[in-house]
Amino acid sequence: MISTIITSAQDKETKGRTLPSVDLKTMTGENINSLTFSNDGKPLVIDFWATWCKPCIEELNEIHDLYADWIKETCVKIIIISIDDARTATRVAPLVNGKGWDYESYLDMNGDFKRAMNVNMPPQTFVLNGNGEFTWQHVGYEPGNENELYEAIKKAAAMKRASETK
Repeated sequence: MISTIITSAQDKETKGRTLPSVDLKTMTGENINSLTFSNDGKPLVIDFWATWCKPCIEELNEIHDLYADWIKETCVKIIIISIDDARTATRVAPLVNGKGWDYESYLDMNGDFKRAMNVNMPPQTFVLNGNGEFTWQHVGYEPGNENELYEAIKKAAAMKRASETK
């Protein structure tokens, strides 16, 4: 499990990096480009997961239980990206709907977005500030990691507020 607050000293290539332009599929099969992901100047979380990844499902369940409170405090939006391939992608929508997850959900069946984001294994989570810049990333999941994610979201929200007051 790796958790990183991105600073210029730690990762010059990631600090300030913004989303790459990659085409994905919606749950209904429509095309969407990753550059359309936004949250009106509020924090954005992008979480890569798969139906066959038990830690991914555990993480998304735990976050779901807290998500409404997180939205109230930080106005965060969570987007989940399934990296299931064509063989297992048919399981994504039934799982998301069955769990009642309120996340925006997309499919990356050919792995283009995964590669563009340098995701090696799920779950991998990224936090972007209100300017669309990466501020934090995390690989893996253990119970309690959702608290660390929430702290990163609050910091990303505060970054935007601080830049607005300057």
